[in-house]
Parts: sequence; structure tokens; C-alpha cells
Amino acid sequence: MPDLDGELHPVLRRLRASEPVSWLPVLGGWLVTRRDLALRVLRDSQTFTVDDPRFSTARVVGPSMLSLDGAEHKRHRDPFADGLRLTEVQARLEEFVEAEAGRLVSGFADAGQAELRRGLAGPLAVAVVAEVLGLGDTDPRVFLSWYDEIVGAVSALAGESGQGGGQGRGVAEPGPESGQQRTARGSEAFGKLKESLEAVMARGDEGSLIAAVAGRGRRDDGGRDDGGGLDDGRRDRGGLDGGEVVSNAAVLAFGGIETTEGMICNAVLQLLSDPGQLAEVIADHGLAANAVEESLRLEPAAAVVDRYATADVSLGGAQMRRGDFVSVSLTGAGRDPAFFPDPDRFDVHRPNARQHLAFAHGPHFCLGAHLARLEARAAVLALLRLPGLRLDRSRSAAVRGVVFRKPPELHVQWDVPTS
Repeated sequence: MPDLDGELHPVLRRLRASEPVSWLPVLGGWLVTRRDLALRVLRDSQTFTVDDPRFSTARVVGPSMLSLDGAEHKRHRDPFADGLRLTEVQARLEEFVEAEAGRLVSGFADAGQAELRRGLAGPLAVAVVAEVLGLGDTDPRVFLSWYDEIVGAVSALAGESGQGGGQGRGVAEPGPESGQQRTARGSEAFGKLKESLEAVMARGDEGSLIAAVAGRGRRDDGGRDDGGGLDDGRRDRGGLDGGEVVSNAAVLAFGGIETTEGMICNAVLQLLSDPGQLAEVIADHGLAANAVEESLRLEPAAAVVDRYATADVSLGGAQMRRGDFVSVSLTGAGRDPAFFPDPDRFDVHRPNARQHLAFAHGPHFCLGAHLARLEARAAVLALLRLPGLRLDRSRSAAVRGVVFRKPPELHVQWDVPTS
């Protein structure tokens, strides 16, 4: 496990070359590291599904687009898709995101130093998710505490199952509390989030994605607001009931906070680690977008995604059995030399950088990809206004994480003019 948590790239390089579909006892399943094989898994939701009882996120927040496949996945996903399309993100959120990034950087600009994970990346991600969900008036610290407790519960359940976690956590993080206590705290936090989202839906807040989805559900239900459905709990209409809207909103919060925070930190770290590439982006801000894509290729914030085999299947020379846990290494796919020449080099001019798999692929391609890209680009450009921006070399900025990869802390310095 330490090999996968720390400097995992040599491990992935070796596996990709010699055994691109490898059984790893430490994961309790298969690890897929080659790009073409990763695409096969991600595109084939019939053979490699997320709809499995071991998918622990569903055990905390209920069924959602993250834990369903086929027609049910489409029913849960489609109502949210319109509000997160590129044109909608640009029209409704671009100004907010850029202003919030600028505000956060301005808040510490006079200090000459900052820790960016908690000073910029995390707060920006939380503020944007709260804005999207209609919870902009909620104290960001309170919102983040709900999120932390829910993720803690998912981690604890994943550790009990030993195979995957929906959010990918195959091993529970250690702590003073038992798994049962963490699960209880997560359920309590989800209840508080649920109450706040139900209030947003009841008010029908203008501009809230959640209110819009809930309103669509009521319209599809002929005006009823009782969440009625079939006897098996699945509706025969396109709309979602209130509980389903809340479950999907919690999933959006997971992706919108955890992976976006990591995406911003990793992009800044890649740039500041390469003075030549940094100088090019400073000289031409138009390169910032491709710099973000190149960072996503090299070090995706979500290193793996989880699937479960629904049948006996052969993949890359490996013979999988029905029910096997399959982990797709998005990190391994991003450094596949068969597709990305000189794959370990950070190159802001790389022409096919955007063809990484950091947002997954197929039916479960990340719904918030456009918004996450906007946030990372806005954060980078806001930081580049700080003169002489550089890493604090006295502090470690090593990227870590089995599933969600980012530096635990990212300390930077810059020049502050003296009067």
C-alpha cells in the first residue's frame, strides 16, 4: 500500500509494461494500467458495473448516478446534465468562480506566503459547490464539516468490505473512532445536508441547480410533490423524487470538493516545479488551460475508479471472474507511452493533453468536468498575479494518496513590494 500511496509512477510503469491487468492482493482485486484497456472497462458498463452492494457511497447517501448503471443511471444523471453544460457553466458560474478565486488570493496577497490547499483550493471548491447547490448562505466551515463526516463514513464502510469504496477508497483511513462510530457520524451529517437541500428545493431558489432539478421532477410527476413511485421504489417517469435529488447532490459535492481541490493543487505544483513552463504561462495566459489538462494527465486528482465484473471476462491477458473488483488506474492511463510520447514530461504545449482520462470516460464521464476546469484555470491565473510566485522549498509538497492524490500541504512564497 505505501507504494501506491507515495511515488506510485514507477510501480504503474512496470505493471503497464509487463502486466497491464494485475491482480493486487493489497487491493483485493485487479488494477488496469494501460490506456486502451482502461477505455474498454470504462465504456462497457454492462460487463464492468458500479451497481454492486460493495459500493459504499450508496450505503451512506443512497442510490445515485455514481452507483447506478443503464436506464437508472441515465434517469439520475440527465436532470443534472443541462445545468452543468459548458454554455451554462460559462453563463451562470464563470464570473462567480473568477471573482471568488481573486478574492481568496487577494486575502493573503500581502503575506508573501500561503498554504494553498486550505487557503485557496479547498475554499474555492467549497464555495462553488455551495453556489451550485443553492447553499451559498451556509457557513463554508459547516458545509465542509458535513462533507468530511460523509466521506469518513464512506471510507469506513469501504474498509469493512475491503474492496473499493465507490469513491475508490479501498482501505479505511485510521483514526480514534471505530468504523461504526464514523458511519453514524456520517449519517448524521448527511441528514443535516439533506435538510438544507430540502429547504432549497422547497423555496425554489432561482439559479440553484438543485431547485431546477426538483422542479423538473415535479413537472414530470404531473405536479405532485410526494415523490411517488413504483412498488419497487423506481419511478416510471424521467423525474427524480426529493430523496433522489438529495443523494445525487451529495455525490456532486464529493466530486466538486475532493477532486477539484486536488486538481488545483496538482496543477499549481506542476507549474511551479518547472520554471521554464511557468514562464511560458506567465507570458501567455492562454496556455493556462492546456497546462491544467497536462497536469490532469500527469497526476489526476482521482487516481482510480472502481468497477465490478458482471461476468467471467478476459482482459489484457487476465482471466477475470464474475464479481471481481476492478480498479482502473486513470494515473497509469495518463502516462501510457503508446499514446503520450515522453509521458513523464510536463509540457504545456502537448497537443493531445486533453485526451487524458482524468474525468473517466463513457457513461460515467465526470458531470462537472467543465466547472472543474474553470475553477482550476481561475485559481492558476489568480495566483500568477503574485510576483515571483514559487514553491517554499523548505516544506514538502510530495503528492500522496491511493485514490485521491494531491500534496497534503502546498506552501508557496512570492515577492511583496516594500514601501
